[in-house]
Order: sequence, then C-alpha cells, then structure tokens
Amino acid sequence: MKVNRLSDVKEYEAKGHFDMKGFRLQGFDASDAENFWVGLSYFLPGGGTTHTATPLEKVYVCVEGAITIITDDGEDTLEKLDSCYLVGGEGRSIINRTKKIASIMVIMPYPPKE
Repeated sequence: MKVNRLSDVKEYEAKGHFDMKGFRLQGFDASDAENFWVGLSYFLPGGGTTHTATPLEKVYVCVEGAITIITDDGEDTLEKLDSCYLVGGEGRSIINRTKKIASIMVIMPYPPKE
C-alpha cells in the first residue's frame, strides 16, 4: 500500500491550464501505479484550460465547488461528486465560472512511451 498525504504531495505544471494548481496524488513520481495516474486540480474563479484534445481517455470528478466542462458537442457543469468521462481524442476545455475555488480529481492513463 502507498499512502500519500495531501500535505506531502508535489505540485505539477499542466500545459494549457491557467489560474490552476495541480497536485499529483498517485502515479508518476508519487507512486508506482503502472496503468494510470491521479491528480487534484484547484481552479481559481475564471481559471481553466485551453480547448484541446489528447489521445488519452480521462475521468474528472468534481471534489468541491462547480466546474464547467466544454466539449465540441456542448457543455455541462459538474458539482460536488459529479463526474464525467471523456474518450481519447475528444476536445475539451474547463472553466470555473463561479466566484469560489473549484477542485477536480483527474484520473488518466499514462501517455504512450516514445
């Protein structure tokens, strides 16, 4: 078992994200998880991401507040403990349209090895 305390995890930079702080909870340098990693992202009011797609599927779980996920097919706002699944290649952007900090958990596989 590998327990990571929030007080001990390291911040990471995420390309295309703004007014956001990300912390890796498991995977990469945080644990030996082989197939996926888990992150926790805090978005300030107005914070979000550019509209991009990656080849990797992903799951977002809203932990606190409300966060809007925008895809090429529309948008929806996740509130506490709502989740969404995005298929690989699906374009998306994220925006916190509220006046409170919003947090989401991100679960993704590792990128392919080059």
